[in-house]
Amino acid sequence: MKIKPESVLDNIQSSLTALAHALEFQRRVARVGFDWPQVEQVLGKIEEELREIRHEIAQRAGHDRLEDEIGDLLFVCVNLARHLDVDPEAALQRANAKFERRFRRIEALLAGRGRKPHESTLEEMDALWNHAKSEER
Repeated sequence: MKIKPESVLDNIQSSLTALAHALEFQRRVARVGFDWPQVEQVLGKIEEELREIRHEIAQRAGHDRLEDEIGDLLFVCVNLARHLDVDPEAALQRANAKFERRFRRIEALLAGRGRKPHESTLEEMDALWNHAKSEER
């Protein structure tokens, strides 16, 4: 009977969100030296992952390949957040709230014109998005 060797990745709560799980993986391996020393290297990895996604799209890759590459990108984005001492879960919640606020503003502006989003064009909604964004500044 083989005994499984101990790992720095042992005993991570299985109930964590995927973002929190990725963050904990990265924190643990960083403690044993498996980490990029500079943020620029993480940004380079993000650019590499984007290139890989573009390649898979150009190759008309299947769902599994795209999911794999997007997962890699998200994982590296969590690493960037960790390097910048940003909680990725809080950052995503904040982005979600901002998106919701701005899209609701688009709906309100369209309603003022007597219309709904499905009666609008992408170009019109994009212009309204930029308007909502400028109102927040």
